[in-house]
Amino acid sequence: MAIRIRKKQGELFEDGSRVRHFAVLSNRWELTAARLIEWHREKAGTVERVYDVVTNELGGGVLHSKYFGANAAWLRLAVISHNMLVALKRLALPGELLTARPKRLRFLILNTPRRLVHHARRLILRLAATAEWIAAYREGLRLLPLRT
Repeated sequence: MAIRIRKKQGELFEDGSRVRHFAVLSNRWELTAARLIEWHREKAGTVERVYDVVTNELGGGVLHSKYFGANAAWLRLAVISHNMLVALKRLALPGELLTARPKRLRFLILNTPRRLVHHARRLILRLAATAEWIAAYREGLRLLPLRT
């Protein structure tokens, strides 16, 4: 799909041209032209956000070794961590946490004080959290496709 933009007033484009052309390439044949453009514009900035999270919050931007293979493995682990957090947010967490950064998830969920207790031949997980978050944990466990 090609988009042609004509300037409506004055010198809109700095290079002096009267018309600008943009191309959107996709294999999503089920979308109409207008919906394809909307879908494409919805993605604006997502790659930069992912890059920021992986490099600054998950440690992917720090090279820990002088060896290329070790640094590549470290970066892959950071990307896998990002993918796991995104899957966790989309599959098992409440809607208000869809835009949460890793630091917020770490303090809300991963660093929740808890104790594993053996009592009366049962294994009990005691959480130091509010009833609201315990309900969110239960709902998240119910939504996760666990395999035994």
